Amino acid sequence: MLAIPELAMLRSRKVTTVCNGRREVWADYEQAKAYFLEMMMNVEGEERDRAECVYIQLIHGLSECSDE
Repeated sequence: MLAIPELAMLRSRKVTTVCNGRREVWADYEQAKAYFLEMMMNVEGEERDRAECVYIQLIHGLSECSDE
């Protein structure tokens, strides 16, 4: 068993996203979440679905998120 529970460990702040074939490395995890949340609110159709897919993966704490 871990000395520090996994939920208490600091998550890496760096995250990589791939959306619409565009790969981007974010230094700040929260900034990436805010960007994809805003994108979900401002676009429709397939673009919204892609942004939502990446956003859900960000919420789950993945370090590499893709719209596929």
